[in-house]
Amino acid sequence: MPPYLSVSRFALLALFVLFAPARAAAHPVPFSYLDLRLQPGAIDGTLVVHILDVAHDLSRARAEDLLDPAVAAGQFQALTTMLTGRLRILVDGQPAPIEWTRMDVAPERQSLKLYFRVPAPAAVPSMQLSGRLFPYDSNHKTFVNVYEGDLLTQAILDSTKTTFDYFAGTRQGRIAVVGRFLPSGIHHILVGPDHLLFLIGLLLLGGTIRRLALIVTGFTVAHSITLSLAALNLVNPPSSIIEPAIALSIIYVGVDNLMVKTGRDLRPWIALAFGLIHGFGFANVLREMDLPSRALGWSLLSFNIGVELGQLAVVAVVATLLAGVRSWSAALGRRVALAGSLAVIAAGGFWFVERVFLSGGIR
Repeated sequence: MPPYLSVSRFALLALFVLFAPARAAAHPVPFSYLDLRLQPGAIDGTLVVHILDVAHDLSRARAEDLLDPAVAAGQFQALTTMLTGRLRILVDGQPAPIEWTRMDVAPERQSLKLYFRVPAPAAVPSMQLSGRLFPYDSNHKTFVNVYEGDLLTQAILDSTKTTFDYFAGTRQGRIAVVGRFLPSGIHHILVGPDHLLFLIGLLLLGGTIRRLALIVTGFTVAHSITLSLAALNLVNPPSSIIEPAIALSIIYVGVDNLMVKTGRDLRPWIALAFGLIHGFGFANVLREMDLPSRALGWSLLSFNIGVELGQLAVVAVVATLLAGVRSWSAALGRRVALAGSLAVIAAGGFWFVERVFLSGGIR
């Protein structure tokens, strides 16, 4: 090795040794700690914040001065006013005022510990935390502990996740879970054009009520299985594969409609097979909603029921309209089925190209 390279590496190492500790000392702990205890009629809370974060946001030159109880007491009003604007607590969907009561100095943790109380119903059905306590630091994290009796639920708030939903382990909590996730399931199926088009494609050729019921049941059973597996983190194929596969399923339905022969109706099996793929698509949406771990079963069931209700509403409307067209004119019904199948193929093809070549491709 040339001598000058060796010297250069030594110099870089020396600089790292000299400046790394200084950088670490500048902000060794970019964390806050929030404890919430659910009590009858109130939520008792404590918040531990590092003096370096407080000094930065209150524009104090020396963070160490905040470890003096007299200095800290003089900053209590400014600090709580700042934190109130950044920490938001909703109880059963309604904003709840934070009543700061006192503050202690914690020299061993280089921190300040604040106490507060939030008025609440006798039984808290649900609670949502939101906000970033110290947004100047993109690495800052707030560790949250929620205590309900002896039960503990934990979460982390940071720059990528700024909200946390908590549902109590009571009947009111379960009702709150259903109230959130059931409408979300209905909304998702009604605003998801790919899932809707897949269903509509299956309905274009019509059929008896029994046949349509088999189609819908096959789709429901299949996507319920994979939705549950993905929500429980048992099987998690990447969306970069699932989303193009959903587009291909739409194309397949349209092509099958054009190639169908008298007496050949594989639509229930198509619904069952491709419903497995669509279930993973539903799960991707559900996962983004941050499922409550202690109410996982209820949230999963509620979302799935919502999807089914929205799906049945679409099936009822579309099947009724198509049946009306066919009863008025069989020839017109065939033309509608043909035109609809071509439209389904075109839309599926567009989504496939978009999802493979314009959205990162299959990885």
